[in-house]
Amino acid sequence: MLIDFFFTLKDAKIPVSIKEFLTLLEAMQKNVIAPSMDDFYYLSRLTMVKDEAHYDKFDRAFAQYFKGINAAFDNNGAIPLDWLVKRMQRELSEEQKAQLEKFGYDKLMDRLAELLKEQKERHEGGSKWIGTGGTSPFGNGGTNPEGVRIGGKGGNRTAVKVWEARAYKDYDTERELGTRNIKVALRRLRKFAREGAEDELALDATIRATANNAGFLDIKMRPERRNKVKVLMLFDVGGTMDDHIERTEELFSASKTEFKNMEFFYFHNCVYDYMWKNNRRRNSERFPTWDILRKYPPDTKLIFVGDATMSPYEILQPGGSVEYNNEEAGAAWLARFTAAFPKFVWLNPEPEQLWQYRQSVAIIRQLMNNRMYGLTISGLEQAMRTLSK
Repeated sequence: MLIDFFFTLKDAKIPVSIKEFLTLLEAMQKNVIAPSMDDFYYLSRLTMVKDEAHYDKFDRAFAQYFKGINAAFDNNGAIPLDWLVKRMQRELSEEQKAQLEKFGYDKLMDRLAELLKEQKERHEGGSKWIGTGGTSPFGNGGTNPEGVRIGGKGGNRTAVKVWEARAYKDYDTERELGTRNIKVALRRLRKFAREGAEDELALDATIRATANNAGFLDIKMRPERRNKVKVLMLFDVGGTMDDHIERTEELFSASKTEFKNMEFFYFHNCVYDYMWKNNRRRNSERFPTWDILRKYPPDTKLIFVGDATMSPYEILQPGGSVEYNNEEAGAAWLARFTAAFPKFVWLNPEPEQLWQYRQSVAIIRQLMNNRMYGLTISGLEQAMRTLSK
């Protein structure tokens, strides 16, 4: 039976191996889990999937093979968007709400699968079909003690399943970033070392020391294991970067969490002779770029974040800055940064298919030795691999 399950995972492009499959069979043979579909789901995912980026593919393959709940939501059962537009809202008393029947989870899912086959038109305000504003357990904008929300935003918080939201779906490498996704990608850039105060129990050393001490407890401590990678992040801010504020903030937040040794500065469009750390005080609290270049050691990982969208003069010409008369071209400062920090990348939040239409992007890519990557999961993972080499 499970041999077909193994091949289903392979067909879903999940990199599973025979060894992992045998591990699953061994765990089943030794009754590691109870005879439960939920327990089997978590055990099989634990043994067969080694990268969180494949969780969504695993969910789909699992549902396809075992004909689970997500199998009812295949692409052929799509509900037209206009059916789910909220046009009315029924107001029910608490007594009327209490009289509404709960289907129960299994019956609810079976009924939804039937409606996906039977329904041929839009409905609103009803109690049976998939629609809006009614008491049906399927749709959105209505009232039901237990239902499946399809389209629209939640309100009553009584849905037992939300059609649009699938666990770990954002780990697909082609999807846009979220803070959690970024943290997973950034973890590829790690170099651990034990430094600082000895405040963590060294269990193996304690056991050996106790055994050597005739059984008398001899506790050994050690420093906590920390990521010692040093990161310098330079963020473009303002102008065309306003279109990418949310994604850049997510990157900033995740980076501060993952990298304990991280410094950051802001610039506008291209780096020149000064940068800043607080945009409200950018004109009064400036940091000379020469000081930044000299302060951090050469093994620091340098990450530029910007859309590289500007006039080519801002990169190539002295005085080309849109804000002031800079004495040296931005290209000269970029060259100094790449020489001072050999491990560098540029992360670009602008969609990659638009790069070819931006002359300034081509110039920056050339100055960065083609180490420019899109601000997607795939691009971020490539950038981390480049920095790790």
